[in-house]
Amino acid sequence: MELNARNLSSATLRRLSCNHRRILNTQRSLVKPKLRPCAVKKSEARSHGETVKYEVDGCDRSPARLLGKSALSAVAAVLVSICGCDAQALAESLTVAFPVSKAREVNTVQRTLVEAWGLVRETFIDPTFNHQDWDSKLQQTMVEMFPLKSADAAYSKIRGMLSTLGDPFTKLISPKEYQSFRIGSDGNLQGVGLFINVEPNSGHLIVLSCIEGSPAARSGIHEGDELLEIDGESVAGINSEAAAQKLRGRIGTTVTVKLLSDVEQGNKSGLREVIIPREAIKLSPLSTAVICHRSLDGGESKTGYVRLSTFSQTAAVDMENAIQAMEDQGVQSYILDLRNNPGGLVKVGLDVAQIWLDGDETLVNTIDREGNMLPINMINGHALTRDPLVVIVNEGSASASEILAGALHDNGRAVLVGNKTFGKGKIQSVTELHDGSALFITVAKYLSPALHDIDKVGITPDVQCTPDMFTASKTWTSGAKSSASSSLEADSCVIVAEHELEVQRSKGTAS
Repeated sequence: MELNARNLSSATLRRLSCNHRRILNTQRSLVKPKLRPCAVKKSEARSHGETVKYEVDGCDRSPARLLGKSALSAVAAVLVSICGCDAQALAESLTVAFPVSKAREVNTVQRTLVEAWGLVRETFIDPTFNHQDWDSKLQQTMVEMFPLKSADAAYSKIRGMLSTLGDPFTKLISPKEYQSFRIGSDGNLQGVGLFINVEPNSGHLIVLSCIEGSPAARSGIHEGDELLEIDGESVAGINSEAAAQKLRGRIGTTVTVKLLSDVEQGNKSGLREVIIPREAIKLSPLSTAVICHRSLDGGESKTGYVRLSTFSQTAAVDMENAIQAMEDQGVQSYILDLRNNPGGLVKVGLDVAQIWLDGDETLVNTIDREGNMLPINMINGHALTRDPLVVIVNEGSASASEILAGALHDNGRAVLVGNKTFGKGKIQSVTELHDGSALFITVAKYLSPALHDIDKVGITPDVQCTPDMFTASKTWTSGAKSSASSSLEADSCVIVAEHELEVQRSKGTAS
């Protein structure tokens, strides 16, 4: 799960530790970590030739000490000073000496290494850094990076350094990967509204779907069309992300695509060229439907079905609007489907929980690197609805999905149906580095409100169900509401969920 400060309330911030607040404040304005030139004493530069000194803002409180004697006396050296985050710590610093590459692109990656190392040093959840000397690890990695000739090889050294932490969620991603992550988190992009992927057997780029009402949908592009060219250039051999980058662009511009379509769609040759305008595209993580049932006596009951695919920036607002709309339609109970939802932004998960909960309930408990437990509570919450609720989860429900499911279950608000969840009980901060890449760092663990450890364990639902119809719910999109009900009624987990809702309603009537 990614802890994104732009979305955290001041009340939540007050409950987080110094380390967490600092990362959050960085994320609030998406400011890159400060890495600024500092003055260098002549005595420092004399034996190394040209010397560059960087100061990285941090929160280290360890005594100042020198790492290494001198990396290589025949080459230049970079001296890095890590300064503390409060008045007392500001007087302390760590000076590191290491060789600077003569290859320009490798030298740029060395700066990224310093940034990544410093952020891990001050915020990583394990203060022992997997029982290794993290300061020495910087010097070792920098020396290994020095003779390299390419940026790719240098980046692999950073990833290798991070892998020694023993945490797969602490990682460095490329600028392009970070751009895609931002699109998924923000829920907005400038493009044509087309989802594409490489067909594994043929290697061809195939259209998976078009966003309803998007330029691609209006242009008559259909699921299953093969993408051959973008603006006159063949897409043979390129991956889906590279093709997506070519399709995106400034609002008001156009992109020309050549497609191979099914002849049944009316194009005898199968080949056609389409000019598509680029527009602002909103990616909604929400799909909804109202399931209606008639009893033998002619009465009608309505169940609101809400499927949340990810915790993007717009998810809580989208859900609030959807629930209010279904309340206006007279919905009497709800199913929240979190199957195959891998997580997303922490604050969004907490905001979604507050749509369903009242009072001052604990939403989640975080544990920082010092082992301090910090509960995050609601403040005078007011649920949008108090109708019966069932949450469906499975092994693909992770991170923020597990936080939400745990909050609703442990506070007695919802019954859980499905299969045991993934078991990711760690929270990551996300920081953009100077080169446009991004560093994910595990900064905290979390426990459910009832203090259940979720990491590598998962959440076991109250009622199990078989996954024989999972594919039906996966293929449903928000643009297919007319056929959604029939698919949902054939979904065994939805059937079990509806039974549990009936049990809750009958208990409410009896009381």
